[in-house]
Amino acid sequence: MQFGTLNGQAPELRVDTWIDANGAPMDKPLRLADMGDGYKVIYCFKHGCPNCHSRGFPTLKYLSDNLQDKGFSFAVIQTVFGDSKDNTVDKLRVNQEQYGLKLPFGHDVPLGSDRHPSFMEDYVSGGTPWFTVIDPQGDVVYADFRIDPTRFMQALGADDVAFERS
Repeated sequence: MQFGTLNGQAPELRVDTWIDANGAPMDKPLRLADMGDGYKVIYCFKHGCPNCHSRGFPTLKYLSDNLQDKGFSFAVIQTVFGDSKDNTVDKLRVNQEQYGLKLPFGHDVPLGSDRHPSFMEDYVSGGTPWFTVIDPQGDVVYADFRIDPTRFMQALGADDVAFERS
């Protein structure tokens, strides 16, 4: 499998296991339409990924705190590739609580021994941490290992906002 950036229409999510913003199991998988009509930000992580915790989650927390009331929706997916013993479904709630994220969290496991999680395959992501931004028309407009939250907010016209990692 070759990694890179997917351009164009965002594929439907194929992640089957989700918890809601309060940590309860969801009755059905989250779909892009469930995330509303505005911009969608999907953050992929692995529980054992140091950069997911030092950079990714703080950035996600900042963005969700500042953009949820501006028409943005967020979802978090634990992409399980390698070290499946540490990246278990119970880690969804652990990370949700640790970062105070009232967001849906999904658990994406490979569909076979020679496969990657569905999000990685469908969105051609390169690992974790990984940010994907989908515009209101359903196109992937950003996909990469990191996103500069200050520049992102400035691009949205929020020039008075500066990101400081705690």
